[in-house]
Amino acid sequence: MRDPSVSRYTAGRLSPIRRTSDLRRLRDEEFDVLVIGGGVTGAGAAVDAASRGLKVALVEARDFAAGTSSRSSKLIHGGLRYLEQLELHLVHEALTERGLLATRLAPHLVRPVPIMVPLPAANPAKRVWQRGYYGLGVAAYDVFAGVFGGGRGMPLHRHLSRNGARHLFPSLQADKISGAIRYYDGQVDDARLVVNLARTAAAQGAAVVTSARVTGFVREARQVVGVRVKDLEAPGSAEFEVRAKTVVAATGVWSDDMSAMLRDVGLRPGLRVRASKGVHLVVPRSAITGEAGLILRTATSVLFVLPWGGHWIIGTTDTDWQLDRSHPAASARDIRYLLDQVNEVLDRPLTTDDIEGVYAGLRPLLSGEADSTSKLSREHAVVEPMLGLLLVAGGKYTTYRVMAADVIDRAVRRLGGPALESRTDQLPLLGADGYAAAWRDRQDMARRHGVTTGVVEHLLERYGTLTVHLLAMMAADPELAVPLDGAPEYLAAEVAYAALAEGALHLDDVLTRRTRISIETAHRGAETAEHAARVMGAVLGWDETVRRREVEHYQARVTAERESQTMPDDLAADAARVGAPDVRGLTADRRAVLLEADL
Repeated sequence: MRDPSVSRYTAGRLSPIRRTSDLRRLRDEEFDVLVIGGGVTGAGAAVDAASRGLKVALVEARDFAAGTSSRSSKLIHGGLRYLEQLELHLVHEALTERGLLATRLAPHLVRPVPIMVPLPAANPAKRVWQRGYYGLGVAAYDVFAGVFGGGRGMPLHRHLSRNGARHLFPSLQADKISGAIRYYDGQVDDARLVVNLARTAAAQGAAVVTSARVTGFVREARQVVGVRVKDLEAPGSAEFEVRAKTVVAATGVWSDDMSAMLRDVGLRPGLRVRASKGVHLVVPRSAITGEAGLILRTATSVLFVLPWGGHWIIGTTDTDWQLDRSHPAASARDIRYLLDQVNEVLDRPLTTDDIEGVYAGLRPLLSGEADSTSKLSREHAVVEPMLGLLLVAGGKYTTYRVMAADVIDRAVRRLGGPALESRTDQLPLLGADGYAAAWRDRQDMARRHGVTTGVVEHLLERYGTLTVHLLAMMAADPELAVPLDGAPEYLAAEVAYAALAEGALHLDDVLTRRTRISIETAHRGAETAEHAARVMGAVLGWDETVRRREVEHYQARVTAERESQTMPDDLAADAARVGAPDVRGLTADRRAVLLEADL
């Protein structure tokens, strides 16, 4: 529990000093719940448990949202295709969570984005049928959100004629459509939401440590009572034990590895997770003329074309992946597939020259009998393969809070004592309190701090009411008020703040997740690395050797990713991508796979 004399902001600062303190807590204390995994589900579970008054720790081998949770389509959505599949409970659940995030929990990070469903050109009878069919689906979506959604947070849908659709999205080929339906979903910076969750858990008293890799479980008889941890920021240090009454593994596509650590006692995994690779392209806003996104049906997946600030996000693919899970690679085949699909409806075809960024992520899907990953369940499961160990897997980003509540409910039952209920539906994340008023008064805030309204709007949409802390840093040090080299949309203060309060330990953490410079610039952050390293190093005390190493590592990562994206298939792309070593010194994921195969 947080000391009531300490503010939420101070208690939630993930500073270098806080990391040292939390490492000491890991060694010295026994926790009610220890969460493994700093993605959206793990961070959400830590918030849930800590807000119930439990003693909580969270450990993450790399950085917050370093895996799946920073590589999504950036949507908080109900899932229109689940309506078509009659999975109404999933739609109900997801739209409820969308409403909570957009109106109460994180309105500074989740906001409406308009999306069009183009209606294909056809004969009059088929046009009537298509409009009725898709219109009924979108209307049902709105009904679910309005009746069950816990506060809509989104405008209602609207039918558009062909001319209306072309007015809203001039880049659509006129002869390919007969009209469209516009609806709204939520858009989010997925990595920033996870960082806010982790900070909110810390503000509730949780010990939160990244670059802390779990190497095995601590057992007494046939019960898990903790884990062994390696601090990857101190490579010469010994592993240490962290004791906990319950261990929760929220490790996504690494879920099966948790069970493998207990293979010596003949443990059955309880669930199996398959990794499905999703690739997205980022192109400049000037490449496509439109004021709304698109959702298109393809032979193998759903394709989104979404506005993202001064850019468009185009994705996604949906293919099985069995190679390096830490750094999934996009191949030239993936890129060509997405370009071919989107070019079927655009009046000016996109080429590889238009691409600013590419990112690939792995969805953790509960394994079944389906041949295609797109047919596997997006529901989640909680299992207890061994006393003291809970695994949670599956699900989707939007419903992270439900997954977190389910697994912590199980943990509470194990612990006994009072029946503590989840209250995260009432707990705004850091930066959400007072956001509506701050946005309303943004011009006054800009005037008081001597900056433009545009700067304040940019910061409010990324930090909410925590913006005042960045403005104070800029006032104290004018060098932090300047734009970053090669990325003028971002300020130097954001790099300093990431290291000072958001747990960023490496240059990659800042350029890839605290900001999205790695995918929003044609140079992929290479031209920003030196400037960002100077700013970050001043906070973390880097000397010239460390700064040079951080920049060299980041440049090598960019080079490896570029090379992988020219490779013809997954195997060649993977081989190119793993050529850049991980800055945290993690052994290659493929080695773990090979070792497991030999056991």
